[in-house]
Formats: sequence, C-alpha cells, structure tokens
Amino acid sequence: MTIGELASYAGVTVRAVRHYHSKGLLPEPERDHSGYRRYDAGAVVELIRIRTLAEAGVPLARVRELLQADEEEFAAAVADIDKRLRAEIRERQRHRERIARLAAGDNLALPPEVVGFLDRLRALGVDERIVRVERDGWIPLAAHSPERVPEWMARKGEQITDPQLIDFYLTLGQALDRTDDDPRLVELADKLAAYITQMADEQGEGYVDDADIEPPFVKLMDNLAFDTLPPARRLIELLKKRGWTGWTKLERVDPTRGAAGTRQEDTAVQRSRRQR
Repeated sequence: MTIGELASYAGVTVRAVRHYHSKGLLPEPERDHSGYRRYDAGAVVELIRIRTLAEAGVPLARVRELLQADEEEFAAAVADIDKRLRAEIRERQRHRERIARLAAGDNLALPPEVVGFLDRLRALGVDERIVRVERDGWIPLAAHSPERVPEWMARKGEQITDPQLIDFYLTLGQALDRTDDDPRLVELADKLAAYITQMADEQGEGYVDDADIEPPFVKLMDNLAFDTLPPARRLIELLKKRGWTGWTKLERVDPTRGAAGTRQEDTAVQRSRRQR
C-alpha cells in the first residue's frame, strides 16, 4: 500500500501518518525501487491502534508506552490518563464559567456579594457613574483580599439600608454634572459630615472606618473616584473643613483649621440661594 492508501484504510490523513513517523510511533518502511514507501496490512492495524489511543485523549508521548504494555501495565496507564483527563475537564469547566462571566458585566473579576451590592445601588436609582466607581474600587480589593470581601459586604449591606446614606448617593449623583462651586456640593458636605459624625457618636469611630484597607489601596481607590467623579475631590475638601477627611478611608480631623473658609463658603451658598 502507498501512504495515501494506508491513511485511507486507517481513517487518518497522510499528514497524520507522517507525524506519527516523526514521533517514532509508526515505523517507516523501506522505499521500493521507485522511491515510494510501501506498507503492509500490519501497518494498518498499528496505525488504527495509534489513532484510537490518540482520539481517546492519550498524549502521543505515552502512546508508545501503551502499545508496548502488558495487560496490567495498560490498565494502570489508562487509569492514570483518565485521572488527568478528569482534572482537565474540571479545569475547562472552570474556564467556561469564567468565560460566561465575561458577558455578565460586573461579574468580571468581582465576587457575587459585590455584584449584588452594585445591583442594589442601581435599584435604588444611584447614578451609573457612581456605581462604576464602586465597581472599579472593589476589583483590586477583591483580588488582593478575597477572604475579607464577605465581611466588607456585610457592613456595606447594613449601611445601604440607611435612608441618609441613600440620599447621599442620590444627591452626589445630581451634582456630578455641576461645577466645583455648585452650592449643592456644600449642602452635600454638610449632610455627609453630619451623617458621619452621628455614626461615630452612636457606634464609635471604629464603626465609621473599620475596613482596615492598606494605604496603597486607599490611594488607588481615591484616585479612581477622583478621576471618574471630579466633584468628589471638591467634596473631600469641603468635608475636611467639617471635621472629616478621606474618601475611601474616613478620618476625623480638626475642623477649626478650615472654619474661616467654611464660613465664607456658607455665605456664598446663601448668596447663591437668594439669587435663585
């Protein structure tokens, strides 16, 4: 038989036959006087055995071992290959789950608890830009400290039930398209400072900031917020004059340092209200 006839009988391509030759799995016959390889019937049987093992998922590196094994060795090798294949199947299933998550928006790189929190914000009518800031901030946190996500999310879930905090989110959303001198930012700073102070007085300052986030991540999350929500930086400046500072990590500060500036801003707000 020619190589083409051999391939046809065994149900493979000529290229596959040559590949098995190169791997040393199928002996190459001598060439005839015309320069062609001629195969006998035994080559068909051997090639079919190679093809069957390869199609079953046996690595070509182990095909020769199985072809030469006795019954006991063959069974042990097959069991080992089956174990490897089952592990690969589990890994591929995990890949499929991850691929499916890629089409689900927030599910990419975020645990279900965080996705649920973001969905809750949307259901409450929070501006999508604020939701994106929350999402982008949680991505590095969840990647760095996945074991702490349930703890953080439990606290977030508790806080989001407070009407005052919801009102803060909604008011901030309304101010996103305004300039830094928008009086609503000053009003928002007043409301937020009062809310934080009330929490600190009732629950303790540890309740206000118990996330214990490492400084590099605090800076990263702050920058994400400020780049996406420019009014946020101005809001922090106003908040500092009211006794608190920080976006990701809240800290109490001496409000008297900015008292004069606060009075000037309050006067400007009152003037703006009269003009409206």
